[in-house]
Amino acid sequence: MSAASTMVLYDDTAARMLEPFALTRPLGEVRAGADLIRERWERVTAVRASGFISAAHLAAFTEFGSPRAATGVLAAGTLLVNARFVPAIGAPLPAGNVWTSGGHIAAVRLTAPLDIAALGDGSATLDAIAAGHMSASIDGWWLHHVWDLIRYLPAMLSADISALASEGDSPPAQMAVIGEHEARISRGAYIEPYVFADTTAGPVLVRSGARVCAFTRLVGPCVIGKHSIVGGGRIAACSIGDYARVHGEMSMTIVIGHANKGHDGFVGHTVIGRWANLGAGTITSNLKNSYGTVSLWTPEGVTATSLQFLGSMLGDHAKTGIGTRLTTGSVIGAGSNVFGSSMLPKFVPPFAWGDAPPYGTFELAKFLEVAERVMARRETPLSRDMRQTLSAAWERRELFTP
Repeated sequence: MSAASTMVLYDDTAARMLEPFALTRPLGEVRAGADLIRERWERVTAVRASGFISAAHLAAFTEFGSPRAATGVLAAGTLLVNARFVPAIGAPLPAGNVWTSGGHIAAVRLTAPLDIAALGDGSATLDAIAAGHMSASIDGWWLHHVWDLIRYLPAMLSADISALASEGDSPPAQMAVIGEHEARISRGAYIEPYVFADTTAGPVLVRSGARVCAFTRLVGPCVIGKHSIVGGGRIAACSIGDYARVHGEMSMTIVIGHANKGHDGFVGHTVIGRWANLGAGTITSNLKNSYGTVSLWTPEGVTATSLQFLGSMLGDHAKTGIGTRLTTGSVIGAGSNVFGSSMLPKFVPPFAWGDAPPYGTFELAKFLEVAERVMARRETPLSRDMRQTLSAAWERRELFTP
């Protein structure tokens, strides 16, 4: 890969429908396995992403070193990748100009300049752009639906931790470990006494700056992100993103980052957006009483997932009150603030406010005021660009409300 190469991540039509996350962030900034999808592509290509192409209302999106929305014309030689493909990070991208997986094109190096307007609505495919070129095969996973983040999580984590083993050292003496797989602790992580790791089903990685408190049981495959705090409990087959705070019982769950689940309450087979906060005693159901497969709301209607276990999808900045109960296969829209003693419905609209449907609207000025206050607790300002992005998402909220 040439040092002069540039890379742009493309959200096609399907990527722009992966709610409740597509309303507030490009897909490349969603965590899949151990890393954000963008970070995974940067690992396998050794090229830092220079831009993304997604829905117009995300044009101002930026956070934590993410690239800006691409504009104008992409130069010949640009590596254009489909953000719905999650590449395995164990090996670099093989030589070539077109890369495929499962019969579909995951990435292409442009042989001629390409006007971004041709990709503006997401309907264009990389298959059409790369027609006639020889291709190389790469390993990874396609995200056809939002619940594929959960479907493939154990496989992704097991492969990722093996590939990232050099990040960590052997665990400290005060950490008990059983199982045939490795437990790796990155330099700068802190493990308190009475922390236990069970690597029977997969490896464990605790990344730099993380703190794992006493009486925590980490069950592999499991990744604890940089500068995150695990306050105790059982964390099994989870990907906890950076600067998160979690506690209690969690299984098969992804935390994109900067979110709080700081109290007791079971959360399983769930994806938690950035800046979300789960009130004390918030509980997700991840298995129906019938033991049947779970259906999930999507912008195209309620869809069968074929999964027996599926919890909740909580969008960015979503908040739940104390004792909130989330039913099996529920979607909690970005920016919503919900509370009350009754079980929430399977779909809560973005920027909803209240304890039961029909919900009120979380007024924009108040929402932004709360978001700014929440982010300040992680020493992160609400930038003008992100204020614009969240405001644009708020204006589009009714497009994702049945």
